[in-house]
Amino acid sequence: MFKVNVGTVDRAMRIILGIVLLALVFVGPKTPWGLIGIIPLVTGLFRTCPLYSLFGIRTCKAS
Repeated sequence: MFKVNVGTVDRAMRIILGIVLLALVFVGPKTPWGLIGIIPLVTGLFRTCPLYSLFGIRTCKAS
């Protein structure tokens, strides 16, 4: 369905960042800005980034 363009390290960093940002909604300053964490979390889980596709960037090994 989507082309994989996010590598292993990039994927792990996106998932961690997404979880941390989402945690800000429930703890810490409790602002809705933490919902922006959905973006890196989803792109990490699906291993595809629309911006990477747009600019032709790949952080994963060629398959």
